[in-house]
Amino acid sequence: MDITPLADQAPLPAQQCGLVAIVGAPNAGKSTLVNALVGQKVAIVSPKAQTTRVRLMGVAIHDQAQIMLVDTPGIFEPRRRLDRAMIAAAWGGAQDADLIALVVDSKTGLGAKVEKIADALKGRSEPKILILNKVDIADKGKLLIHAQKLSERLDFQEIFMISATTGDGLMDLKGALAKAMPESPWHFPADQVSDATDRMLAAEVTREQLYLQLHAELPYAAAVETEKYDERPDGSVEIHQQILIGRTSQRAIILGKGGQRLKEIGSRARAELSNLLGVKVHLYLHVKVKPDWEEDRGVYRDIGLEWVE
Repeated sequence: MDITPLADQAPLPAQQCGLVAIVGAPNAGKSTLVNALVGQKVAIVSPKAQTTRVRLMGVAIHDQAQIMLVDTPGIFEPRRRLDRAMIAAAWGGAQDADLIALVVDSKTGLGAKVEKIADALKGRSEPKILILNKVDIADKGKLLIHAQKLSERLDFQEIFMISATTGDGLMDLKGALAKAMPESPWHFPADQVSDATDRMLAAEVTREQLYLQLHAELPYAAAVETEKYDERPDGSVEIHQQILIGRTSQRAIILGKGGQRLKEIGSRARAELSNLLGVKVHLYLHVKVKPDWEEDRGVYRDIGLEWVE
């Protein structure tokens, strides 16, 4: 039996680990991209712009590399305190990044919002890549034009054309991200896919259902707080949440006739959470009218945003 001496054996590949900041305009598909790279849902997704509010990290693994993906709120022109807090979270997510990925909706291409973000990135020293997303629904003849115009504004190391929804080009992108990560021990266990707490995840899943089920009826001035999160002796989880709204008239919209809409929101959120957490979930929702919730420091803390003056 031939046994190779330990000294002569090939060394194991070194681990790599790094931070990738995913930035872009609202509705560019950043959260869908992060979920696709991680391989499961870690960020909520909605057709509505500005769905992501907080800096959320998804953890993807490719070969020996652990890629920490910071899903940031879309960068837009802030009009109120909540907007300013979201923008601060977006730029804060890019701090200490090993790589900045600018995600652009290739269907809409270069617009005022994208131009402003690109200009803001010019002063940053981190390596940058361009990701043209949604190529499955874009005008193929305009993709190279978009890439050229953006490259004239910013120096990108690489340009990728992908669809986070269909997976087109995703493996090439993931491989490139892994290759760009510095040599470093992994920061998270191999089975951990996000840095979000279960309480935060629960609130985000319920907020996602508000967006998906209420569509244009839902005002942005709404928040979800997880007031109680307890494990029962049988292994199931009991969650109590309140949905904060600014006006009494909005309460009827969320409740629906005979409370049916709120029941449906709770039912779908409960099913989603049970799937994500792997246990039975008992979810209790109530709606609270709080006209000044956007000026409450405690609410910002609970939903994971920094207070911004």
